[in-house]
Amino acid sequence: MKAKLPDPLEAYFSALDRGDVNAMLAPFAADAAVTDEGKTRRGRAAVREWIRETTEKYHPAFELVDVADEGVGTTVLTGLVSGTFPGSPVRLRYSFKVDAGKIARLEIT
Repeated sequence: MKAKLPDPLEAYFSALDRGDVNAMLAPFAADAAVTDEGKTRRGRAAVREWIRETTEKYHPAFELVDVADEGVGTTVLTGLVSGTFPGSPVRLRYSFKVDAGKIARLEIT
């Protein structure tokens, strides 16, 4: 499925496809928060570490299945995520909150 995503999400997933840590971090706000695997990381340094760690550990690839606009800057993507982890691929839900053109919050469940 190919859908037009908000620009910061397009940038994030394009960079994820390339495994480019710096480009994945670029669309996040300075005070962004990411919740993944039950842990929340706040601020650019913590988000960068999460990106680097998950990229090196899992080598993830994302295949978009569904997009839902939940209003007020919230976009929810459902996708198949594959990589070097048990049970790959898995279906995950990425809930993005975008504010002022930057990703302010990402929750992965």
